[in-house]
Amino acid sequence: MEFISQPWAWYVAGPVIALVMFLLFYFGERFGVSSNLETFCSIGGAGKFVDYFKIDWKQNVWNLIFIAGSIAGGFIATQWLSTTEVVDINTQTVKDLADIGIANAGTSYLPDEIFSIETMLTLKGFIILIVAGFMVGFGARWAGGCTSGHAIVGLSNLEIPSVISVIGFFIGGLIMTWFILPLIF
Repeated sequence: MEFISQPWAWYVAGPVIALVMFLLFYFGERFGVSSNLETFCSIGGAGKFVDYFKIDWKQNVWNLIFIAGSIAGGFIATQWLSTTEVVDINTQTVKDLADIGIANAGTSYLPDEIFSIETMLTLKGFIILIVAGFMVGFGARWAGGCTSGHAIVGLSNLEIPSVISVIGFFIGGLIMTWFILPLIF
C-alpha cells in the first residue's frame, strides 16, 4: 500500500522542520544527532574510559525518544511513504559513477557497491566503515556538533561557528566526492 509517490514539497517539509525546531527550543533542547550518540555511549559505559562521556544520561532521556522516533519514522517512510520510482540522477553523474565501479546508479537510493551487507563484510568495506566512523565522530566532536545540528539549528540561529562548520562540511564532502571516493573504488 503506497500513500504518496513523491517527496514532500519544500513548502510542507520546511514548516514541519521549523515546528520541530520551535518545539525543541521551547523545551530547552537542541536538535542534533551527535548528542544522541553521546547519550548512547554514556549509557554503554564509555564514561569509564573517557571523561567526556561522564554525564548523567538520565537528564538526556529526550535523546532516547528522539532516536526511537527516528527509527519509527524511518520505518514508516520506507514502508508507506516511499516511491518505487527510479531515482532521477543526472546522466553525467550516472556515467561518472559507472566509471568508478558503481553500476546501476539511480536504480536505488543506496548503491550495493557501498551499502550492501556483503560489501561491508569485506576487509575493504570494514576498513572504510571504521575510518569513516572515526572521522565522522571526531569531526562532530571537534566541530561541537554534527551536520544536522549545525546546518539546521546553528544556521537558523545565525551562529558563526555553525557557518564555519557547515562550510567545512561542504568542503569535506567535495574533497571526498572528487578526490577520495574515486581512489577507493
